[in-house]
Formats: sequence, C-alpha cells, structure tokens
Amino acid sequence: MKIKCLSIAIALAISVGSVAAQSMPLAVASDPAPDTVHPAAMLALAIPSHGEALNAVFYAAAGAGPHPTVLLLHGLPGNEQNLDLAQAIRRDGWNVLTLHYRGSWGTPGAYSFGHCIEDAAAAVAWLRDPAAPQAARVDPKRIVVIGHSLGGFVAAYTGGHSEGVSATGLISAANIGPTIGGLPPTMAAKRVDDNIGVSAGMHTLAGTSPKALGDEAIANAKAWDFTTYAGVLGRHPLLIVTSDDGLAGDGAALVKAVKTSGGGAPTEVHLATDHSYSDKRIALESAVLTWLESLPSGPARP
Repeated sequence: MKIKCLSIAIALAISVGSVAAQSMPLAVASDPAPDTVHPAAMLALAIPSHGEALNAVFYAAAGAGPHPTVLLLHGLPGNEQNLDLAQAIRRDGWNVLTLHYRGSWGTPGAYSFGHCIEDAAAAVAWLRDPAAPQAARVDPKRIVVIGHSLGGFVAAYTGGHSEGVSATGLISAANIGPTIGGLPPTMAAKRVDDNIGVSAGMHTLAGTSPKALGDEAIANAKAWDFTTYAGVLGRHPLLIVTSDDGLAGDGAALVKAVKTSGGGAPTEVHLATDHSYSDKRIALESAVLTWLESLPSGPARP
C-alpha cells in the first residue's frame, strides 16, 4: 500500500547496504483524526502465562476493528520499554501489546530467559484467542512481534517457533545463545549483571540472579542461537535494526544465515547511536513504521 508521508526526510541504511532518503511516516509526528465511535484507548490487562498473570498494557488503535497488532517486547531488565514507539505504531492504525515477563517489574513469578520465551508465546496465543477481552479489536492473521535487545532475542525465538506470527522485527537483538551462553560461567554472570545491576543495588527481577541467568544461557547456548532457525524466520518479513552498541554483529550473522537458508532478504536498518537509540528515537520510529506499512495488508491510517 502507498505510505502517507510528511516531506521531512531521514537517512536510513537499507538492505542493499546503501543509504537512501526515507520519508517520515505521518504517524511519527501527527495525531490521527479522533474517532468518537471507536476511540483509541489504553487498557491495563493481566495476561495468563503458566499459572501467573503478566502485567500488560494494550494500546488500542482508533477505528472499528479488527486491527493488525504488534507485540512489543522489552529487554533485560526493561529500563527502556520503547513506549514512544508503541504510541507511534498505534497512531499508524495498529494495536500494540506490551508486557512485563514473569518476575520483572512486579509481575509475579520467577524471572528466567526461558520464562521470557514462554510469556511471549502466551501473549501471542492470547492475541489469537477469540474469547480474550480484546478479541474484537485484533486481527489474528496480522500479528507482528517486535523486540529490543533481549526482547529482540525473544521476538526472534517467537517468530521462529510460535504459530500465528506474520512478521518479526528485531531492534539491537542480543543473540543470547552465543552472546551470553558462549562465555565461561563467571563472564556470563558478569555480562548479565552489567545489564540488570544487582551488584549496583538494583532489584528489578525476582527469583533469579546473574549466575542463574548466566548458567541458563550456557545450558541452552545451542538452542538459543537464533541463526539456527533463520530458515523459519526468513519465510516471513523480517526487520533487523542495529546500532553502534556492539550487537550489530549478531544482526549481521542472522542476515547471513537467512540468506544462506534461502529465505527472503531481511529489511536492514543501521542507526549510528547507542543501545537505547537515545538520539535516534524519531529515526527508529520512522524505520519501524515504514517497515510495518510495507507489510501485506498493512493498515490504513485512521
């Protein structure tokens, strides 16, 4: 479908390896017309996952449903939730579901990488459930999973293993298998602690420790290497966004694996910024919305 755009242009690196001027999607900087019959809404929810209720927020798009929906997954531990991105995606006609994994940010249960994977799968199943409270708003055939950092790893795993995912987007995805699981135990624990800050006195995760998470990654190093299921990921649209945070190599390895497996060429975007995209938020939103709008049967902005 044709993308409605403002005249403002940004430079983004695209899959052919060159730099091209991409127009900024209208939803990045402009609110849609209000819909008094079917208004946009923000709904706090509890989503069931393996005996616990995940703290979640559902950003409902304006207009009569059903709408395509993005499951947006945060990283480790989730200091950057990318909620500005969620709002931009919602302005563009998509629902967005965000959540906190078990054991994180007040959600009951014990945190683990395996539980993050299970929780994302549970969220996809909830979005596809015709009995779920928001079922009338959700098009179960157009569910896209996007994740940042650890959430990118979880998104890749979900896209490669869960039924009902139509496209996958990775933002500075950390390939947990080799990136943490490929380290000696002491170094793996330190890599985790560098992210969650237990030694610095921070307590955002429950029922775990840097050592426990490091050991879990080591035990699952092969199974959690997302290049091993690149063939499955390459069967549907795939976005890979990287930055200057040391994880660009993980994205490049996945692109290579997808191409080697005969999958379609992923959409690649590189932004010269830090891991949180601190000074490239507008560029990040533009890249993600441009990709979403390019998907088959993308929504018409209300």
